[in-house]
Amino acid sequence: MKPDQAKRDLYRRLAKQRGFKSRAAFKLIQLQKKYGIIKKGDKVLDLGCAPGGWLQVSSSYVGKEGMVIGVDKKPVKGMPKNVRTIEMDIFDDVFKAIRRVTTSEFDVVLSDLSPEVSGIWELDSARQIELCERALEIAKGVLRKGGKMVIKIFQGEDTGYFIKKLRKAFKQVKLTKPPASRPESSELYVICFGFKG
Repeated sequence: MKPDQAKRDLYRRLAKQRGFKSRAAFKLIQLQKKYGIIKKGDKVLDLGCAPGGWLQVSSSYVGKEGMVIGVDKKPVKGMPKNVRTIEMDIFDDVFKAIRRVTTSEFDVVLSDLSPEVSGIWELDSARQIELCERALEIAKGVLRKGGKMVIKIFQGEDTGYFIKKLRKAFKQVKLTKPPASRPESSELYVICFGFKG
């Protein structure tokens, strides 16, 4: 078995053991350990939340006083009490749907959005940037001043240009790749602190 295959199987096995809906849950756990993104009592918005691994992790970090709202085209079932989900496309009127659930601003916006991968690198990279642009647009509309964002990007020719946009919107921007990410994957996570509002 190749090392990356073994690693993939390890996280899949661990996810099953701990009752997480996806192996991706470990990416957020690792990012949280390193950067302390989510605090007790926070309001968190998770874009592209299905199948629900990040919702489960966020729910445990915010606790009873906090709230997590997830948005995805696919339905998500069996979530803790402090989690609400909205079944819709992020390119539709997400703002209106979110305001039906809460009118207060969010402390953290998470985006683990991915396009349907075609295998054509240029196309997949362009689609990913489109999703990132929309996630940033949503974050600008719902984040409180000083809030944080975690956003998945693919390494590509537009990556630098998009990171410049993030630097304009946030005081501090860091790029990282959690150990749970597949080594061969081109995904990176951008951790953004101090939303300028």
